[in-house]
Amino acid sequence: MTDRHHLLVYGGTFAAVGDGGDISGVRAAGSPEGLFVRDARHLSRWQLTVDGAVPEALSPVADGDTARCVLVPRGGRNEPPAYTLFREQAVGDGSFIESLRVTSNRPVPTTIRLAITADADFTDQFELRSDHRTYAKTGATRSRQVLDHGVEFAYQRGEWRSITTVTADPAPDGVEETGTGARRLVWTLDLDPHGTAELTLRVMARPHGDKRALRVPRSPAALSSQLLCQEGEFVEGVAFPTGWPELAAACARGLADLAALQVPATGPDGEELRVPAAGAPWFLTLLGRDALLTSLFALPYRPRLAAATLPALAATQATEMVPESVAQPGKIVHEVRHGELAHFGQVPYGRYYGSVDATPLFLILLGAYVEQTGDTTTARRLEPNARAAIGWMLDHGGLTSRGYLVYRADQGGLANQNWKDSPGAICSADGTRPGGPVMAAGAQGYAYDALRRTAWLARTAWQDETYAALLEQAAGDLRDRFQRDFWMPEHSFPALALDGGGRRVDALASDAGHLLWSGLLDKEYGEAVGRRLLQPDFFSGWGVRTLASGQPAYHPLSYHRGSVWPHDNALITLGLARYGLHDEARTVAHALVDAATTTGHRLPEVLAGYGRDTHAEPVPYPHACVRESRSAAAPLALLTAVGGA
Repeated sequence: MTDRHHLLVYGGTFAAVGDGGDISGVRAAGSPEGLFVRDARHLSRWQLTVDGAVPEALSPVADGDTARCVLVPRGGRNEPPAYTLFREQAVGDGSFIESLRVTSNRPVPTTIRLAITADADFTDQFELRSDHRTYAKTGATRSRQVLDHGVEFAYQRGEWRSITTVTADPAPDGVEETGTGARRLVWTLDLDPHGTAELTLRVMARPHGDKRALRVPRSPAALSSQLLCQEGEFVEGVAFPTGWPELAAACARGLADLAALQVPATGPDGEELRVPAAGAPWFLTLLGRDALLTSLFALPYRPRLAAATLPALAATQATEMVPESVAQPGKIVHEVRHGELAHFGQVPYGRYYGSVDATPLFLILLGAYVEQTGDTTTARRLEPNARAAIGWMLDHGGLTSRGYLVYRADQGGLANQNWKDSPGAICSADGTRPGGPVMAAGAQGYAYDALRRTAWLARTAWQDETYAALLEQAAGDLRDRFQRDFWMPEHSFPALALDGGGRRVDALASDAGHLLWSGLLDKEYGEAVGRRLLQPDFFSGWGVRTLASGQPAYHPLSYHRGSVWPHDNALITLGLARYGLHDEARTVAHALVDAATTTGHRLPEVLAGYGRDTHAEPVPYPHACVRESRSAAAPLALLTAVGGA
């Protein structure tokens, strides 16, 4: 988000507003303005005028869970403002609420005409992305109905129906047509000398298929209090490091963000759950990989995240072959969407399985969760899902036939299906993309750890020694193969991937640090990799770059070819600690915490790869999610790796 857009997030709802609290509906700097619920824009316009003019921001919206600003009419030094308008906004679950207080600055009675122009275009989020795709919506209709206290906007396409209701207290004096489909709610306010008038506007979004009985809170302040209570509950009881206040602040900020990033999901028996969403604005939904890593980072401190994520993903585990969504029996879902385009099959993401690593990460989290909590009931409940996941890795995943987990580019979805999933992310040092099936290094580390952890579950919770021995043998064989096939002696470093012909994709990439986290490398190899990641071409001073600088493929503002990702660095830090490289782990942890300190202790999704030696503060990546669950949980992983050092 830029400084002209401010993000309010609550569960599966977010609003992006401008400096003065308006929603223009104009897409800028990679993020659209609007109120979004379940992948659809339920407010595309929300603009305030007083006496027909747009006031200017005297005190613009600042970052926070509530948007507050102060507005005055435009004028010069010799024209003191006739009034001051105090605006406060917040989002709830499927709702948006605003309070307006207008105070006259004149010593005589004053009448002003205040108006809010509102519209709801119900545009699907995928239509607002920058890939320039268009989607046919045959038979779609929009309608507007004036209510006693406001207006209702509706959208219909076949069986799909969505509604946005706007109500006000006091009721508007009128609701006017604008000629554009928007409606203008107007009030004539008679103010006493230095008098004040107050309005409250409430917006309720009712997406298609959402049958929950929700209520709009009475005010932004009430909603803010509710969210602060939830954030406090998430933070309470965590032992933060007293000797490192900056890390403590980053952990507290991350936990507070995780409290806001919980979205509804359903378990195998229909139970209602709340799981970590990937991030706002584009990914306020369940993404398998993101929820799993977030839950792993938070596991020692907030095991409830894992306790919800595991059954939610078990409930969406694939049971049959569906080529258009890359589904295969036993595979864990990559992405779940609830929008119109997913509903009608115009995008494949209703339930999309284009991830090579969500399935092993599911097994890793299950094993780690049971080990951490001793919850053998969950281990037994999810045993069929775990065995199906192992079956996928061995069969469709490619471990038996190819020796490694393999993915193929999905023409309608993702070209790359590991964590670096942008189109050019998997490449050689010169930028050449591999052809054919791809075997990404990091996924093999996850597979190794998944096999070992599931063997432990089989032995301790399922009492199946034979199965445990088979999985341990498979893990050992994978480790031997990997070090033979991926290791590049000329670099003393593993390849980023193997291509379809088994040739090494030779870019030097941060994924090697994930192999330390998984424990896939022998001690000698692991120590060499760990030290290499702290060399200046990799380490920017703010973290380890996704691709070492100096390679032709490197670009500091590329999404995955030179940027710095906090969650990537959190895994690296855990891996460095695992291999006894504690000084290196502390160096990376301090770099990330320093980066967080410059941005209010909140780590964004990704930073640019520019070095600290030439830039005294981290350079933002232009299209990063500001609220991202893996980055929010990353300080907790640092705390696990290095303590309060």
